[in-house]
Amino acid sequence: MKIKFYGYNAFLVESGDKKIAIDPGALFFYWLRFTTLIPKSEWGNITHIFITHGDPDHYWHADRVAQASNASVICNKTMVRDINGKTLMLGPRDKGLAFTTEFTNLHTLSVDETIEIDGMSISGIKTTHGELVLKLGPFSKTLKPSPDERVGWGAIGFEINLDGKTIVNLGDTLLQEKEWRTIIEPDVLMIPIGGKAIHNTMNVEEAVQAVKNMRPKLVIPCHYNCPAFFTKTYNPADDELFKREVEKTGSKCAILGAGDSINFTDE
Repeated sequence: MKIKFYGYNAFLVESGDKKIAIDPGALFFYWLRFTTLIPKSEWGNITHIFITHGDPDHYWHADRVAQASNASVICNKTMVRDINGKTLMLGPRDKGLAFTTEFTNLHTLSVDETIEIDGMSISGIKTTHGELVLKLGPFSKTLKPSPDERVGWGAIGFEINLDGKTIVNLGDTLLQEKEWRTIIEPDVLMIPIGGKAIHNTMNVEEAVQAVKNMRPKLVIPCHYNCPAFFTKTYNPADDELFKREVEKTGSKCAILGAGDSINFTDE
């Protein structure tokens, strides 16, 4: 199994005949540009797309990747509305809560629900996106996830059982100790750690607590030191400290830069 990281929560996972994309989003507002995190050269042979929520850094290019690859799309049921006889998802590049985008190969699930797709078993995990603070010079605006606000819309994590291995991706979330008690010893845990300055996700200490509870074999930190809003480290975190604390628990930890990959085995 090969895992490649592209920053934020964008991953490619290749195993057997499957090439899974997680959160094919955009480089978020960096120098006023929206650019793809997962390179276009990778889009054509992607087989499955997992979407953890509707923020642009996670979702911006989902429909474009699906069109290029004809991949199956997996997301929370709350990302979808039935409108005029069509099943439409939240528009990746629309403003506000506009349900305008049709996917031809769509699979939805809810938290604690399990579905079977192409030999994979996929379970929805409870996640809670924290508030997002937008800063520009002396000005700031706080966006709190709510029924009327797009930020964090459709938030869900995934437990993916593939070729005898279990991958857990939590998207952007605060710590949910009670809800995650059933996640036990996954092979790979992808976990956000950049919530210290802006508490839209767990910070290092909270993520370490989640690792202690789950006891994964391999941990990959994500969604930290992200380029956004005219800074290269919008969600600052000490990944070396996180790695040291994780390895004290007996789990392995891989720090991946954008474009880095790791081959996971049971050894």
